[in-house]
Order: sequence, then C-alpha cells, then structure tokens
Amino acid sequence: MHPSGHNAFPDDTPFVLALPLAEIATFVLVGREVGIWTTLLLVLLSGLVGAVLLRIQGLGVLRRISETTGRGVDPGRELVHGVMIVLAAFLLIIPGFITDIFGLLLFIPAVREAGWQLVKSRLTIVTSGTGFRRGPETSRGPDMRHGSKVIDLDDDEFSHDDPRRPPAGNGADDKDRLR
Repeated sequence: MHPSGHNAFPDDTPFVLALPLAEIATFVLVGREVGIWTTLLLVLLSGLVGAVLLRIQGLGVLRRISETTGRGVDPGRELVHGVMIVLAAFLLIIPGFITDIFGLLLFIPAVREAGWQLVKSRLTIVTSGTGFRRGPETSRGPDMRHGSKVIDLDDDEFSHDDPRRPPAGNGADDKDRLR
C-alpha cells in the first residue's frame, strides 16, 4: 500500500504486464512456425494495414459525423465508432499479433456496433451551439432556435454594465445588481 492510502499499482497492472509477455510468446511461436523473416514481414504488414484502414474508414466516419451534425442529429454513435476505429488502427500499428486480432475485430462494423450498444447508456453527449440532446427529450428532435442571433464579441468589445441596472456606488448591494 502506498503511503497516501492508494494502491501503488492500478488494478489493471497484471494485464499491462501480461500483454507484452503474451506478445513476445506469440512472436516466438509464430516465428518458429513460419520463420523470422516472415514474422517480421507480418508485423510490418499489420502496421501498414492499420494506417491504411485508419485513413479509409476514418475519413468515412468523419464524413458521417459531418452529415449527422448537418442534419441536427446527435452524432454520438458516429463519434464512438470513430474512437473505436482510431483504437483499432493503433492496435494494428503496435507490433504484436494479439493486439492485431483485437484491432482487426474493431474494424468490423458489427463489432463496433456491439461496442456502441454497450456504452451508449453510459455516455453523455454535451455540445455547444448545436442543440443536441440525449435522454428523454430526444424524441422532440433537435433544439433549433429559428431567428435567434449569436453575436460573438471579444473581451474589449463589450461592457459588463447593464443599462437596466442601477449604476454601482448608489448604495445598491450585490443582491440587487444581480437581478
């Protein structure tokens, strides 16, 4: 136990330590079966495949996110799919056959959809300016304010003085000025 009262090692430490050992063992087993040069070629090829798939599928997800937000719909599903594609690409780029298997699985749309189904109830989407909602109000559709105007000002372009408020120093306390 660490002096601060927390464990010195997180709960996932055994996994973090076991994965590299399992990858090394897998390299040895694959190398014994197909040879060292073929094993090295497979490792390099998986990294290249990860980079190419990230570009192809990643661009597709970005396009779908753009289309979804353009329609005023919550992009949560596409965002989660995008995160899983990036994770899949990194798993393929990292040398190792075990991580390659998990990476390839995440590139399969049905596997990503299953992942989305697992996390969507635990996910909160917060946006600014677009009006997406998650929860019971979702059935009403996006919160579009027609005719509303947004004026973007820098700090030096506005004053905090409100003409409807009495000027400071006339004896009004802070409570009155906040109304």
